[in-house]
Amino acid sequence: MSLFRRRADGADGIAPRRPHAGLLRRERRILLGARETELRDLGGLLVEMYRRGGFRDDLLAERAAAVVGIDARLAEIDELLLNRGHVARCECGAPVLRGSHFCPNCGRTLDPDPEAGPDVPSEDTVLASRPDA
Repeated sequence: MSLFRRRADGADGIAPRRPHAGLLRRERRILLGARETELRDLGGLLVEMYRRGGFRDDLLAERAAAVVGIDARLAEIDELLLNRGHVARCECGAPVLRGSHFCPNCGRTLDPDPEAGPDVPSEDTVLASRPDA
């Protein structure tokens, strides 16, 4: 396999390499720990602000942005590891993680996976009660 690839304009360039799966899994594990720590710190900060009776929106926004940044990188890593580029996307174009019920970008309710079958009984389902109950 050659590291060099001819681009569409005819110029030679270095082919982008996909990171090794082990490195991605290690980064993901570290990011999950960092995310949990950030969420715990953010919750503690909010409680302290409530206790003291003064909220600093700029500080809360900064700490929440850190969590959202970690979530974005986790989504990128999951896309690389799980789906190899074939990731489910919301109508808004944002990648959606497996098992998600809502879009992380716009908040739309997502349709359940048609291959997995219905998780919730339909309105047509009738539950019979036991005669001895």
